[in-house]
Amino acid sequence: MTDKAAGVTEHSGPLAGVRVVELAGLGPGPFATMMLADLGADVVRIDRPGAAGVFPGKPEEDLLNRGKRSVILDLKQPEAVEVVLQLLERADVAVEGYRPGVAERLGLGPDPCWERNPRLVYGRMTGWGQTGPLAQSAGHDIDYIAVTGALHAIGAGQGAPQVPLNLVGDFGGGGMYLVVGILAALRVAEQTGRGQVVDAAIVDGTAHLLTGIHAFLNSGAWNDRRSANMLDGGAPFYTTFETADGRHMAVGAIESKFYSELLARLGIDEDPARQHDRRAWPAIRIKIAAAFATRTMAQWCEVFEGSDACVAPVVSLREAAAHPHVEARGSIVDHGGALQSAPAPRFSMSRTALGNPPPSPGQHTRAVLTEWKIADVDNLIERGVAG
Repeated sequence: MTDKAAGVTEHSGPLAGVRVVELAGLGPGPFATMMLADLGADVVRIDRPGAAGVFPGKPEEDLLNRGKRSVILDLKQPEAVEVVLQLLERADVAVEGYRPGVAERLGLGPDPCWERNPRLVYGRMTGWGQTGPLAQSAGHDIDYIAVTGALHAIGAGQGAPQVPLNLVGDFGGGGMYLVVGILAALRVAEQTGRGQVVDAAIVDGTAHLLTGIHAFLNSGAWNDRRSANMLDGGAPFYTTFETADGRHMAVGAIESKFYSELLARLGIDEDPARQHDRRAWPAIRIKIAAAFATRTMAQWCEVFEGSDACVAPVVSLREAAAHPHVEARGSIVDHGGALQSAPAPRFSMSRTALGNPPPSPGQHTRAVLTEWKIADVDNLIERGVAG
């Protein structure tokens, strides 16, 4: 589409023309390559014959593979490894999420790839990283955020930490950092003609996400226990409150003028000057909670409509698409019968768009191998090297 009035030029995405080969993995790696596809890159996923992942539905429902094409190659066969190397000769980026050393044992580590294509950016997605005492250990999001301190900091003051989905580790500290690293390395490759390894470890990225919290901690403004601070639910002006109908409202009135408006809209007789008096927090919380309990969530939405009190309804995943602002922005859409997030971020000139639905494994084997000029495709398929 073209928006001439806004000066927007029709474009298939800021990464149009970038070719990515993904060695199929789980979670943060596919999320990173999905984002590259959202931005216009041509992402080819190498699936193994008969491989089963942890996704509970059909492969065609795994939204982390939207916008990609799938090729099946049996990497136990040397000829299949050779096909991957030929694809990487024509690619800009490779992405793998194996344990350290696995890609090398397959013959697909960085060195043989660079012998074919010195400009190749080689992205590696792991939990623990390529080095360190836990590098060869299994793990998942919850383990990686545990050792950084992030998990310890989330949840109520009494009881166990609260598991924050796998957004903090897998997708925030992992996939997003892999995307940032790939984009930075692509720029260096354009300038120097040399690719490099991007070692994206979830433990590193999660620790990096905590930089602002470390600043508070170092200055003495952060108490190293849960629900005792301004941003972890400890403050009565940055937390959630139950409404009369059992729903919840989220409150984030950090600045004094916003806090004053919160109190005014709630009809609470409370001195705004006590906002940061931690000794007063328990009593203030009781007052605010009692006020919110007098009306339903919908009624409070009307009260705070258009205000600067920084109050929002806590809606479910399915309800979110119908929230007026989310709907107006098109942040969550129904595409191809599936509820999903729209590509982000947005650009003033380039256009991003949801590409083809997630492919079935091997759906594009013949088309991709032919398009990328791999020799003797029919023979490779007939002998089970490709599928």
